[in-house]
Amino acid sequence: MKKLLLLVALAVGISSTSLYAQEQRDPAAQAQRMKERIKPALIEKVKLTDEQAEKVIEINMDVRRQMRETRELSGDERKAKAVAIDVDRDKRYKAIPLTDDQVKAVNDFFDALRQQARQNREGGNGGNR
Repeated sequence: MKKLLLLVALAVGISSTSLYAQEQRDPAAQAQRMKERIKPALIEKVKLTDEQAEKVIEINMDVRRQMRETRELSGDERKAKAVAIDVDRDKRYKAIPLTDDQVKAVNDFFDALRQQARQNREGGNGGNR
């Protein structure tokens, strides 16, 4: 009986880990988690409307995808491409429309998130909170 319970527990653990791993690679699920986690803080700290926050998060997800694509480039090419992506991102933010102050606040918000994630990784927390 104990062996059966152990096998069932092991099977459930493996299947839930597998489902979580699949969800991690699903861009739609990632976007949804990001919206649920980040949107309230974005609205509160940057003073955006719900609609503005949605658009900002969509733009940010696209920028992250574009930045991942630069990994294969050389250092100088990657830097030039990153600058171009940043300029385009800010133009897209202004088209929402966001003011220059809001664009700066949004960029500062995401910079702080990246810094926090970097500290979590370096501190051994793995970003899991």
